[in-house]
Amino acid sequence: MGNSSSSSLPKLQTVATCDTSRFMGTWFVVGVKPTMFETTCSNAVEKYSLTEEGKGHDVDIDFQYNEKEDMSSKLKSLPQKGWILGDKSNSGKWKVSPFWPVKMPYPIIELDDKDYSYCVIGYPSRDYCWIMARKPVMPEDTYNALTTKLVEKHQYSLEGLRKVPQTWTREEREKRGLTNVEIPDELLSE
Repeated sequence: MGNSSSSSLPKLQTVATCDTSRFMGTWFVVGVKPTMFETTCSNAVEKYSLTEEGKGHDVDIDFQYNEKEDMSSKLKSLPQKGWILGDKSNSGKWKVSPFWPVKMPYPIIELDDKDYSYCVIGYPSRDYCWIMARKPVMPEDTYNALTTKLVEKHQYSLEGLRKVPQTWTREEREKRGLTNVEIPDELLSE
């Protein structure tokens, strides 16, 4: 995953602070420069939880998504492990493993430091990125501001960036174990 084209790009700058405990919880992937797993996905959700001491990694990441843009497509799951580099309570530098023995850089390059309502995860080669929000919708002006930062601050090309469809019914919300706090009733499509 990724290539060596990052050698001519400057190192990605991570956020100055990321309170690990505040970062935990549910994130909806609303935009992505996709890996091979995400080229047609919908309803992509990542749930982050701290692990117990001695488990060998710091964070469990439960990544679930519908395989195709149609939310009735097959539900897929890719559990991941995360390691927080440096200060484990406050760092934007992580590594994530989607499967052994791969450990990918997982720099948190943008974060709403007020209420942690959005974040952007980068990748050194700029081949991938994830724009995530605490709700399945993100205001268009916020999304546009983040894509502008990707280009101007982080030297990304937006080629290949796709919005991830987030279409939820009450049944789908319950099937995934999500609550009406995470997906309010007014955001349901039924």
